[in-house]
Amino acid sequence: MMEDDMHIDPIDQRGTKRAAEEDEPPEPPKPKKIKALDPDVVNKIAAGEIIVAPMHALKELIENAVDAGSTSIEVLIKEGGLKLLQITDNGHGIDRDDLPILCERFTTSKLKEFEDLTSIGTYGFRGEALASISHIAHLTVTTKTAGSSCAWRAHYGDGKLIPAKPGQNAAPKATAGRGGTQITVEDLFYNVPTRRRAFRSASEEYAKILDVVGRYAVHCSGVAFSCRKHGDSGVSISTPVSANTVDRIRQIHGSAVANELVEFKTEDTKFGFRASGLATNANYHVKKTMILLFINHRAVESTAVKRAVEQTYSAFLPKGGHPFVYLDLEIEPNRVDVNVHPTKREVNFLNEDEIIELVCTEIRSKLAEVDSSRTFLTQSLLPGVQTIESIQRDQGAPAHEGTVEAIKAGATPKTPATTKKPYENNLIRTDSKVRKITAMLGPATASPRDPSNPEAPTETDTPTTSILDNGLQYETTDRQPLKIALTSVKTLRASVRSEMHNTLTEMFASHTYVGLVDERRRLAAIQSGVKLYLIDYGLACHEFFYQVGLTDFGNFGVIRLDPAPKLVDLLKIAAESERQEHADSNGEQADSIFANAPEMIARTLVDRREMLNEYFSMQISPDGNLLTIPLLLKGYLPALAKLPRFLLRLGPYVDWGSEEGCFRTFLRELAAFYTPEQLPVLSRTVAPDALGESAMQGPVVADGSEVEDDDEDAFVRARRAQMVRMLEHAVFPALRARLVATSRLLRGVVEVADLKGLYRVFERC
Repeated sequence: MMEDDMHIDPIDQRGTKRAAEEDEPPEPPKPKKIKALDPDVVNKIAAGEIIVAPMHALKELIENAVDAGSTSIEVLIKEGGLKLLQITDNGHGIDRDDLPILCERFTTSKLKEFEDLTSIGTYGFRGEALASISHIAHLTVTTKTAGSSCAWRAHYGDGKLIPAKPGQNAAPKATAGRGGTQITVEDLFYNVPTRRRAFRSASEEYAKILDVVGRYAVHCSGVAFSCRKHGDSGVSISTPVSANTVDRIRQIHGSAVANELVEFKTEDTKFGFRASGLATNANYHVKKTMILLFINHRAVESTAVKRAVEQTYSAFLPKGGHPFVYLDLEIEPNRVDVNVHPTKREVNFLNEDEIIELVCTEIRSKLAEVDSSRTFLTQSLLPGVQTIESIQRDQGAPAHEGTVEAIKAGATPKTPATTKKPYENNLIRTDSKVRKITAMLGPATASPRDPSNPEAPTETDTPTTSILDNGLQYETTDRQPLKIALTSVKTLRASVRSEMHNTLTEMFASHTYVGLVDERRRLAAIQSGVKLYLIDYGLACHEFFYQVGLTDFGNFGVIRLDPAPKLVDLLKIAAESERQEHADSNGEQADSIFANAPEMIARTLVDRREMLNEYFSMQISPDGNLLTIPLLLKGYLPALAKLPRFLLRLGPYVDWGSEEGCFRTFLRELAAFYTPEQLPVLSRTVAPDALGESAMQGPVVADGSEVEDDDEDAFVRARRAQMVRMLEHAVFPALRARLVATSRLLRGVVEVADLKGLYRVFERC
């Protein structure tokens, strides 16, 4: 009976055959369901992006206090701001009716519509600072307006009003208080333990807080600042309301900085900016660059500005020395995008490279004016210390004979090097603006003075034009830039960005131009890092000028043609050239096409002259005269011999039927026109000199046919010399600053040498 009651699982025997359905594979795992995050999780994630550290919370609160019209701001810190962060101001305060929604996300008094960002004049605009703080800390607000009989105190948690103690009412409570607002942040990141544990040193966080307070204390004239630790009787920072900028810098950064400051100012209505500030002269230098950068009164960081300032000071300071610079940059609000970074520490603005260059030029000129004298600090010898001269004098040896023995005796110990010397195979040229060896060579074609007539002028006595001007004259107009919001243009720009090759773009952005290699195959050499590359500059220029056409769409400069040629005449020249190239094709039909094409294309361009003038700066008169063509790059002149062919191709190769297709094909043809041409080989052997021009080898007797060759060779030599200058001083600097290298440029880049590889080869020799 017991055996019948027992339930025994059958045991599979080894080798037992199973049915086919028993061996079916398990079902694949089902995809996880997509669910909306809980609002509390969303708010905590957003708060972690906006408030990264106590310094960011304080920065938001200081900006709110300044926006409120405060003239006195007091900051109290405990444990680096993690335990307590309190800011008290005397601004206009907050109305009692606004307190219930004060800490809700996206509630603000400074912005109503998205378009208001183009003219924003306040620090805040998102309405997320107090909301983010309330989600990761205990927040208390005490405020009193001028029209209120008492102050009001409210406590917040997770963006809502909460009672001060459990069981009490959450509504704001009347209390005693002075005019203005006091915001108390306690236990920051109490509910984000991983972020809280990341802050190891309270003193380090307090130093960052002092840096934030110090920056705004320097910039905000008319506002008194003070900052102190909780429990300390003294203050770490204190600036009176009446102190000027130099006095504020003296109180915060010391007299060593304030005594060596130089004031600078510059502005440009074309780029819509005004810059002012203070920079130290050549007598002051420290180990780390200190830049207080404010753009539209907002404290921001900019790697481009820092790099440009350091490059400017490299000619004035000793190696390893860095300056102190306070820069206040005011740019027209419609040219600045402040909604870039969650912590607002970065902004984007138009014409960044040009504005930075103008500011650095002004700083450089001011430094040159005050660089007539320089102060050096010396240290006197301790009594009883023997010098090399005293040892030589005691031994009765001349200075040049006793030097080695004195050094061996250890009379003057060497100072150990502070930095480790880099290996030779890592030493590279890092700046394309440094002086090159060719700058020390005079023109090889300059004729020497005639010994019999020493008063006769030489070629070097004649005035020369700027290298960047190439003999051209430029005029600045007051034409206002157009704001292009066409969807087709934005789509074309996005397609370029989607094809960007990051490594290639970085290589062009950091390259140093070496020189022209072959103008017939359009090859140039550049260096990036420790590698040397050959670049097909024809391919690179075609892509670059297409991108310039998209970037500056509707805002091109103009090249004025005087006298203005007729479109039909230029088109007939191009059509005749094309007919001769296609002489082997169907004769009658080809002749008919080439005979009628100039008139048809001319009518097409004249009918669309308003659009061509507005978008492409190509002015055509009603009677068919070509007045101007677009200027894409200052200092670069395209080959005007290609102009007839460019106009001829605007007929069949431009898609006039659709907006996006028209813009894309027209800009491609314009880029092909601007791309440097392939120069032919000279008819006779020439030797290039240091400037890239050519000189004839030996005496030559020219007959009638050789005169034409001489004229052609002279033109090619002149164009080559012009191309050398334009590539070095206009084209490649522009590629370095603006090119977004796409994947199609990979076939035009070849690595020819690697410094580290060369060192390995020569080490084996």
